[in-house]
Amino acid sequence: MTRALTAASLLLACAAPALAAVPADCWTMRKHGHRPEAEKCFDGLTQSSDAYFRAEGFWGLEEWQAANEQFRLATQAAASKAPYKVRWGLLLHERFNNAQAADLFHEALAKDPANADAYIGLATVSADGFDGKAMAYAAKAVELDPKLAKAHELMATLALENDDRFAAAAEADKALALESDALDAMAIHAALELIADKSPDAWFAKMNAINANYGEGYAAVAHHLELHYRYDDAVVYLRKAVAADPRLWSAHSALGIELMRLGKEDEPLKELELSYNNEYRDAATVNSLRLLDSYKNFDVLRDDTTVVKFNKQETALLRLYMQTELHTILATYEKKYKMHLDGQVQVEVYPDHEDFAVRTMGMPGLGALGVTFGQVVAMDSPSARKPGDFNWGATLWHEMSHVFIITATHGRVPRWFTEGLAVHEEGERSAEWANRVTPDVLVAIRDKKLLPVAKLDRGFVYPEYPSQVLVSYFQAGSICDFIKATWNEDKLLGMVHSYAVLKSTPDAIQENLGVTAEEFDKQFLLWIDKKYGAEAAHFDEWRKGLKGLVAASEAQQYDAVLAEGPAVVALNPEYVDDANAYELMAAADKAKNDSKAEAAALTLYMHQGGQSPAVLKRLAELEKTAGQDVEAAATLARINYIYPVKDEALHRELGDLLLAQKNYDGAIREDQAVIASHPLDQAGAAFHLAEAYMAAGQKDKAEESVLQALEVAPGYKPAQKLLLELNAKTN
Repeated sequence: MTRALTAASLLLACAAPALAAVPADCWTMRKHGHRPEAEKCFDGLTQSSDAYFRAEGFWGLEEWQAANEQFRLATQAAASKAPYKVRWGLLLHERFNNAQAADLFHEALAKDPANADAYIGLATVSADGFDGKAMAYAAKAVELDPKLAKAHELMATLALENDDRFAAAAEADKALALESDALDAMAIHAALELIADKSPDAWFAKMNAINANYGEGYAAVAHHLELHYRYDDAVVYLRKAVAADPRLWSAHSALGIELMRLGKEDEPLKELELSYNNEYRDAATVNSLRLLDSYKNFDVLRDDTTVVKFNKQETALLRLYMQTELHTILATYEKKYKMHLDGQVQVEVYPDHEDFAVRTMGMPGLGALGVTFGQVVAMDSPSARKPGDFNWGATLWHEMSHVFIITATHGRVPRWFTEGLAVHEEGERSAEWANRVTPDVLVAIRDKKLLPVAKLDRGFVYPEYPSQVLVSYFQAGSICDFIKATWNEDKLLGMVHSYAVLKSTPDAIQENLGVTAEEFDKQFLLWIDKKYGAEAAHFDEWRKGLKGLVAASEAQQYDAVLAEGPAVVALNPEYVDDANAYELMAAADKAKNDSKAEAAALTLYMHQGGQSPAVLKRLAELEKTAGQDVEAAATLARINYIYPVKDEALHRELGDLLLAQKNYDGAIREDQAVIASHPLDQAGAAFHLAEAYMAAGQKDKAEESVLQALEVAPGYKPAQKLLLELNAKTN
């Protein structure tokens, strides 16, 4: 379609209303910013005798329910046209019902297997969840109709989301060659310019010449900036979107959510309520409003460098661990990355995983444990997960690495590198938190599915197989481990600086490591093969052996477990998840009353990164029995990084061990944790804390705690005695 033809059709539609309009005429008017004329056109469609025309009319007038009913009528007949189902599906997608939309697209394809628009619909739905099928669906649409401009626009969008900038530009150009008013293709080009730190003005000028009120273009640019960690810039363009089209409720919602991600509360509430009140009620809008409402249940702890939000029921306990760790992380990374953060870092800790999940809506990758937006981190509380599911300490170190690297590069860092460096930093903090090969990763190594480093970002956004995101995290972390091992850790910081000045991954590798990206890939794969090639090659043998080990354990054939277990471990020593060989052998040792062997098996489990609280408590028990109190305390301390909540006994036992070792600060912390756990024996807990303060020479705090004990139980004799001792020493 040429500009001249478009203008002519508009003139004809506006000047000759006696001629019956078709839906495409009305939508073209809307696209070109002629809203009053478009509304008149849509209103005319609602008077049609054709149910499909009426559906399009009501849709254009944003009378969603009426449009839905008319589409239902239009598609009732068995001979109804496939495009009607496609259009109905797009309406449902627009109104947040992707499941039924996808069904309608499939029904359309059953009628017309060559319907390119149906594949565009499927790709659009899949893209909402960063489904790996989106690219294939869009490619199919292009294959079926290479001259369909919107198919090329969608391909351009998906390519840029996948950080394939060359393909994005090429597809946008194809769309513009087919239709000079391809506004979304112009938005892609504007986003590409901004991502490259160039001026987008020429593309916005072209867009505005066609429709000065096309807020969708600015919103699309904001979306791509967000995916490139440019959160502040995304806000700028979302503000442009709502300025261009104040009725673009989706942009108001996106603006509210983006402002939430930057730690704001008042303006997000205003924007989200505006969207909601105008019937834009997708899951992200509704859940974000609920999350904002829940903030009244949170404490906000502030100091010069941090803002930490805890649920009020968890503040007293978690602040003992997480706030202290956060300051340690800040000091460590400031020294390591040779930079100082301006302003405060905000960390939000959610005991309800669904609340945390709201913060990750619309984001690619896992987003399973924590997520970082500039200098705002949102993460699960330990209580949000099953005990042993995750290590909050490793997660916090991971996310805080993002804070520094995204800040250092002003968001100009590829996804693979910031994720890989964050995984690497977990292992730098503790060898037990290090990058660990999983069965899915071993299969990917065996099947040669690791991506070239220059294309590794694509494994995070639109995965081509179910476990590819997990595999990509592992590969990215391993690459950073490899760089440190082969060159040195300073080279990682050098790459950060290269990315900050917009160097590509091949250029950053060449500049800092002195090899081409292709040579780097060869060396890395050799390194991976040396580390994991044997495990990958014998994966099926390991899986069969582990299955046999589980069966032998269930049959209480303990001699067989102990005889076969070491060979299973040797085939995959890093496997410490469900039904691992270490626990099976330890259970067999326990059944045979061999506590020394049981402890040895559990120690290996722990050092490989096993983090079941129950298993670690059993190991600590064995260590105490063997007179290894220092080791027992260290084992129990690990649990504080995994699941410190709802465990008064853990904190009491660890506190006693630390007090006996004259680790007074640790003992005080654990006794405070006992009190924060709301024990039944509150007087006893306060008394224990007083003893720890007394041992540490903090007499004022000891007296304060002993008085708290006596307030709860005035006749508590140990507390009375300690108070007398304190008074005697004071006098």
